[in-house]
Amino acid sequence: MASKEPTLEEIADFLRAIQGTRPLRAPERVVLDRPKPGPHPRQRELDDAAVVESLYGSLDIEEVFSDSDNFLRVGLHRNVLRDLRRGRWSIQNHVDLHGLNRHEAHEAVASFIAGSIAADKRCVRIVHGRGNGSPGRRGILRSLVKIWLIRNDGVLAFCHAPSFDGGEGVLWALLKSARKAAR
Repeated sequence: MASKEPTLEEIADFLRAIQGTRPLRAPERVVLDRPKPGPHPRQRELDDAAVVESLYGSLDIEEVFSDSDNFLRVGLHRNVLRDLRRGRWSIQNHVDLHGLNRHEAHEAVASFIAGSIAADKRCVRIVHGRGNGSPGRRGILRSLVKIWLIRNDGVLAFCHAPSFDGGEGVLWALLKSARKAAR
C-alpha cells in the first residue's frame, strides 16, 4: 500500500490541532565518551567458587559420611533424630528444587533455610528429587543438598522422608529456633 501525500486541507487541520502547543524540552542526559563494559562471565565465577569450596572448604567428619541418609548435629540427643524420622514435628515450610542446576539449588537452599529460621519455622521439607533425570540416573542434588545442610549451622538434623512424603527424593530437616539463631 503506497502512502499518499496529505492534502492542503489535511495539513491545515493538523496545524489548527497543534496550535498553542509547545515542543517537549530535550531530556537532560549525560553523554559518556567511554565504551560500554564487556560481558561479565558470571557462570565462570560460580564454577571457580564451587571448585574453591570443594578444594579448600572446611571439611568436618560428618561431611565425609554425608552420603548417609541421616544427620544429627554434634551435642544433640539421638532422640531428636528419632523424633524427626517418626514425624513428631509438623512440616512448616517446603522448597522444591526440581529443574534447578546446582548453583541455583544452592542459592535456593541457603535462602530457604535463612528465611525459614527468620520466620521461626522449625521443621521443613526439601524436595531434591531422586536423580532420575540426571546423567547416569545418579542424584547430584541429592548428595549436594546433604553437604549444604551439614555446613549450615542453622540445621540441627535431617533425614529422608518416609515413602508417603517422597522417600529418597525428599529430606526433612529440623532447624534452630529464631531466638537461638540470633545469639
